[in-house]
Amino acid sequence: MLALFTIGILGTAADLLLTGHVEDAWQLVPLFVVALSALTLLWHAVKPSRSTIRVHQGVMLLFIASGLVGTFLHYRANIEFELEMYPGLSGLGLLWKAIQGASPPSLAPGAMIALGLLGLIYAYRHPALDSGHHDRIGANS
Repeated sequence: MLALFTIGILGTAADLLLTGHVEDAWQLVPLFVVALSALTLLWHAVKPSRSTIRVHQGVMLLFIASGLVGTFLHYRANIEFELEMYPGLSGLGLLWKAIQGASPPSLAPGAMIALGLLGLIYAYRHPALDSGHHDRIGANS
């Protein structure tokens, strides 16, 4: 599960960088979340503990939130574009055109949601979360 997640964040980071997803602060959010996740996983690899898994779970919630916000932002940008192209478009026709929009791809941020869920699956019932597991400072967490 962790290998799939790691491949996923590496591929997502490469895709975001190669497509120039760095034009404004909102576009940097997924890259920041991916980098934060990589740092968290590195921390967990060096000092596995209940704390590192809990931080990982929090970062996965950020993945999901960034995916939801990204989907909205992509959809909104496509709505604006379609209304410029076809001012009379409305209702389901506008919705369909916006969802099919290629730049930005409306559903691409869904990958962040999927990665967040995959990361949560990895952490689900992780051995470091056992009640008898000791954190790196030697106390039960």
